[in-house]
Amino acid sequence: MNIFRLAGDVSHLVAILILLMKIWRSKSCAGISGKSQVLFALVFTTRYLDLFTVYISAYNTVMKVVFLALSYATVYLIYMRFRNSYDSENDTFRVEFLLIPVIGLSFLENYAFTPLEILWTFSIFLESVAIMPQLFMITKTGEAESITTHYLFFLGLYRALYIANWVWRYHTEGFYDQIAIVSGVVQTIFYCDFFYLYVTRVLRGRGKMSLPMPV
Repeated sequence: MNIFRLAGDVSHLVAILILLMKIWRSKSCAGISGKSQVLFALVFTTRYLDLFTVYISAYNTVMKVVFLALSYATVYLIYMRFRNSYDSENDTFRVEFLLIPVIGLSFLENYAFTPLEILWTFSIFLESVAIMPQLFMITKTGEAESITTHYLFFLGLYRALYIANWVWRYHTEGFYDQIAIVSGVVQTIFYCDFFYLYVTRVLRGRGKMSLPMPV
């Protein structure tokens, strides 16, 4: 554990809590991609299958349970509790275009050809692209509420901090995880344009962030 990983975990948790609070307080999930949230729930499920078989620390176990619970709570609110406000017409990203390549890569690139390792690798690859339905939805509608952009900002910050964590661990422990690092860098790249728009528009007081419409 180091300050970068801890800050990354906190940023990740803040992002999910921001989204949950937005849905619960407004009684609406408008502007939120249910498909992205299902993919994130799938990420946590396949990554934390070792929850009851491998014990690392109390912190590790608690965080796994929290992320699993919050991810499924978010999916429940979108598809069950507030399903009438779900914008399915704009949440149209073809997730099979993500799942098929990710499944294939998981079988080709892994550290051990065992079910748990393949599923762990699948979760890492999937997390790097799970936000794409949300970004596609924002681009399609042309704007996003500030609370949604705050969620995306903290989610991107979490990935950036984890890259710093890997750099720190490499220099202090000689630790190097190629699959996690490459996937994390790819995921962070997706947020680059968003970070620029967030800083230049949302933080200057605009209620919504307008994005260019797709050509």
